[in-house]
Formats: sequence, structure tokens, C-alpha cells
Amino acid sequence: MGREEERLARTAVDALLAEAELTPEPGLPDARDSDISALRWSARSLAPGFAAMAAARRTGEPTRTLREELGAIGRCTERSMTVANGGTPLHHGAVWPLGLLVASAALVRGTGVNDITAMARQLAMFPDRRAPRRPTTGSAVATRYGAAGARGEARAGFPHVRRATAALGKARGAGLCEPQARLDALLTVMSTLQDTGLLHTGGPHGLREVQNGARAVLDAGGTGTEAGWQALQDFDRHLRTRNLSPRGSAQLLAAALFVDFLR
Repeated sequence: MGREEERLARTAVDALLAEAELTPEPGLPDARDSDISALRWSARSLAPGFAAMAAARRTGEPTRTLREELGAIGRCTERSMTVANGGTPLHHGAVWPLGLLVASAALVRGTGVNDITAMARQLAMFPDRRAPRRPTTGSAVATRYGAAGARGEARAGFPHVRRATAALGKARGAGLCEPQARLDALLTVMSTLQDTGLLHTGGPHGLREVQNGARAVLDAGGTGTEAGWQALQDFDRHLRTRNLSPRGSAQLLAAALFVDFLR
């Protein structure tokens, strides 16, 4: 394994750690929770898999063979993570977007979000003949409600990753501190993402609650204002009371932070 592959894997893990430790994340595990050490362990357990995905770029271009190899590595990585976490896949669902972006960054050898997400789109468009035939919970929910799902997000070139990186730049330009900039980026994703995990647990009404609550914080001025910060606290309490956890948005924030850290 070369230095570049290790660097990309380390950056992906750093992005997962940054997302996990961002506080307060509405409805999501963060540094306030007792299992934060388990989240850190889980993120670090993914490093070998991410490095393998970066190393799979041997052809130098996106191909169906590469896409299928990435899928096989990703499934093996998820199984290893589950074993490492005592049977609990704490970062289930994060391997697909981050792994695809790690492989894409290795292929383009650049740091621009548009270049990396465009390459990820090309890879995601190839079918994976080795993938299990049985539908996942996410794919079943996406079909039922007509949501894009994780696969649709990738095939569209990760629009929410691009929106999050734009939100980071805007917040930093406005003078917000880094945690506030990241929280605003997370809320930006939450406000429009059709999160299949939320659709599964809360149905369309639960998804709308999350989207509307995130918009309310941003409309109040974002986390850099007193009104926005108070709205964030209220939003967090509401989601925890309703047991609504927008994990899909957290995964895409981690993906956006990965691209951001490369720059």
C-alpha cells in the first residue's frame, strides 16, 4: 500500500471522526453521548478498507471491473467493521459514499469537489454484477417512496456533498467558527435530502419534520446567530424526543468533509 492510498484513507477516517465529534448534532450521536469512543473505534476500523479502495485504481480510469471491485471491497469492509464493533455496524451506510469518493480522488489525483464527484458519478453508473440480489432496507424504501437513495445520490454526482462544501465556504466567509460552519453545512443537507433511513423509521411525515426543522434553523440565521442557535437546540430536543435520527445527512457531511480536508 502506497503513501497516497494511506493518506486518502486517513483523510476519510478523519472526516468520519470530525462528523462524529461535531456537537450538538440534531438527533444524531455526538460528543455528548457515552458511546463516542465506540464511534471513534468504528471510524478507525474502516481505514484498511478505504486504503484498499484507493489502491484499486490500477486501470487509471472508471470501468465496470473497477466498480465491481470497489463493491466487493466495500462489502468486506462493512463486515469487518461489524465484527470490530462487536456485531454493531455503527458506520453502516458510510462506506458507500466515502469509499466511492476515496476511489474517485485516487483516480483524478485532484482535490476539486466537482472533479471528484464527477468521477464518482461515472463509477456509480456501472452496475455491480456481484452485488447481492436481495434488496436492502434503503433500496426498498427508495422504491416505495420514489426517493433517490444512496445509489441515486451517487449517480447524480453527490449533489448534497457539493451543497455542503458550498455551505462550508459560505459560512467560513461570513466569519463563523469551524463547528458552526460544519453545523450549517449539515443543516443544509438535512433541509433537502430524501433520507431513506428517516423514511423507514418515521415515514414521509418524519422526513418532513427533519427537513422543515433544518430550514427553520437556517432561516433564523443559522448557528452563528443567537436565534439560530436557540432554534438548533429546540430542533435537537424535538428530534431526540421523536427518535428521528438523520444519519444519511451525517454520512454526507462526512463525505463533504473528506473532500474539504483534501483541499
